[in-house]
Amino acid sequence: MEIENKLESMGLSLPPLGQPGGNYIRATRVGNLMFLAGNIAKGEKGIVQGRLGENMKVEEAYEGAKLAALNLLATLKAELGDLDRVKKIVKLLCFVNASPGFVGLPKVSNGASDLLVALYGENGKHARSTVGVAAVGGGSCIEIEMIVEVE
Repeated sequence: MEIENKLESMGLSLPPLGQPGGNYIRATRVGNLMFLAGNIAKGEKGIVQGRLGENMKVEEAYEGAKLAALNLLATLKAELGDLDRVKKIVKLLCFVNASPGFVGLPKVSNGASDLLVALYGENGKHARSTVGVAAVGGGSCIEIEMIVEVE
């Protein structure tokens, strides 16, 4: 419950899980690695929609990346029962909804990375790839996949 207590002290909470949007599962475990399907920036107020370089500021998308990370953590909680069972955040793959020529992609993904490091410290530091894409499901500003080492 340590991680959930940290979330609470940050004024954050895990969102309820929605149903997968297609013929896939939210997560699959292989040995001690958990592979999580992509999650978008969706919270209580709906999807954080926008395209970087057109109609969205980096600061707004940074917050959207935090929401996507919270959705990933909600999936982990459902799969593991306890977020303290995460040993290491291994890798993030971030897809940023961006117009051609927008080069601030890593600044957007930092929203998720900063949250995970705040929660897990050194074990939250991870490898990461960020790519700009023409569109993300639901018009979300970002979609993130995650690989996690678990107990």
